[in-house]
Amino acid sequence: MEQQTTQVLLIEDNPGDADLVRLRLVESKSPVNVNCVTRLSEGLDSLTRVTPSVVLLDLNLPDSHGAETFRRVMEHAPNVPVVVLSGQDDEALAIKAVHQGVQDYLIKGNISSKHLERSIRYAVERQALLRALEMTQKQQLDFKNQFLSHVSHELRTPLTCIHQYVTLLLDGLAGAVAPDQADHLKTVLKSVNQLHAMIRDLLEATRAESGKMRIEPRCIALGELIQQTVAMMRPMADEKKVGLEIAVDQRLPLVHADPDRVLEVLINLVDNGIKFTPSDGAVMVQACVVDADPSSVYISVTDTGRGISPESKALIFERLYQDADAVDNNRSGLGLGLFICREIVRLHEGRIWVSSEPGQGSTFTFTLPAYSLAKLLAPVVTNNDRLRTSFVLVRVELTPLLVPPRGNWKQTWQQCLEILRRCIYLDKDLVLPAMGTSGAAETFFVVASTDMPRSGIMTARIREQLERVPDLKAKCSLTIMAAPIELPSNISGQTFSSQSLEQQVEALASHVTGMITSSMERKQLRPEKPIQDSN
Repeated sequence: MEQQTTQVLLIEDNPGDADLVRLRLVESKSPVNVNCVTRLSEGLDSLTRVTPSVVLLDLNLPDSHGAETFRRVMEHAPNVPVVVLSGQDDEALAIKAVHQGVQDYLIKGNISSKHLERSIRYAVERQALLRALEMTQKQQLDFKNQFLSHVSHELRTPLTCIHQYVTLLLDGLAGAVAPDQADHLKTVLKSVNQLHAMIRDLLEATRAESGKMRIEPRCIALGELIQQTVAMMRPMADEKKVGLEIAVDQRLPLVHADPDRVLEVLINLVDNGIKFTPSDGAVMVQACVVDADPSSVYISVTDTGRGISPESKALIFERLYQDADAVDNNRSGLGLGLFICREIVRLHEGRIWVSSEPGQGSTFTFTLPAYSLAKLLAPVVTNNDRLRTSFVLVRVELTPLLVPPRGNWKQTWQQCLEILRRCIYLDKDLVLPAMGTSGAAETFFVVASTDMPRSGIMTARIREQLERVPDLKAKCSLTIMAAPIELPSNISGQTFSSQSLEQQVEALASHVTGMITSSMERKQLRPEKPIQDSN
């Protein structure tokens, strides 16, 4: 059987060393084809065009030196084995290279043809084994996630049935229930609710691990969500005689986040705080801005409970982890809550961590991105380092004809939002993130770099496209309005035109925010004008 030719990419700038490696490869018994380049940039370009069997890499090249050289190669072609050829017998660098994925580290002066042939063969085989192992692990993870998802969905149906019939009995709709029987039924109902929560967490964790968890960011006031969380958790805190308090910084900006997901994180953290806090203790929910990090909002939940050991702090956000010292008869779950919180915060590009000492309570803190309209507007309202001349604010409102809306209302407004995004010019217009928590009506705003006469063309196009959505007229009324964005004549005593571009964008963003706030409160934007027929 004919041996397969090994394709070698040699990245070496020293002609003498390159010729020596070629000679050693030719002396070996295996057929090889060597492509030699002298710069890292040329090697990366070659990897883009053709995938070799192995890369032989010198670490000191005209355009790259040291560990950065092999890191860039492996980032560019992670599935191609790399063997380093170095003139330095540097044990520390060799270990570092192997730890970061290099298959072998050879010293140029000590290379024989047999040694080089064996190193290449082993490198190729090890890389193939690693690749096969990664694929097997991925398949196992996919199978596990599919199994958990399937089982969780199948369990929901009988649990829902049990919940409905137990509720029916407790409400006395099937006849009178004795007090001791009612107590037993309440115990059953409590267990059913716990199982429902476990199944929900399993499904959420499965979506997170498989990358299917999604967020729908909006521009929201965090204080309202915190108030909602505390209102929902107050009965539980009162039952356990735990104080539940709020401290919100008055300077708190709006945040760009999914309100439902943030509420999920807050409820989970407050729920844990109450459970782990003894009677007469307290749980505090705080939100503030930090001068050193103005682009984020910091939210923390502090309790006066038992605290967390250093060993548990390192693992507490891991999937299925439960602190053995913290689990008691009053607590049940799968250890998925904090894992789900971590994934939700990660999807918002935030951070979450815990500060705690045994016996001194715990503080869980996470960050969310502050909403910056100026940052979103800058790419579309400027051109050639100057602010464009005219702007219009377009409002698109979908109001359900029935409350609650019939059918899949969320799917309907999401489809409309996607159509709206396709109706604008991406380099001149911007569909702003939805404002406020999701409710019955959905309102979207567009900042368009145009004037009022031309805005009629845009609003007509938006209406025409949205009215093509199936059954839209049967589900909701569609309102499209437009108003000019009139820039201020001066800022802080200086003329608008004399301000820097950044200051002008900030002023524009501030004015748009005011218009949106006013519009949401009073609906002052006037309806669109019909387009006049040009014929």
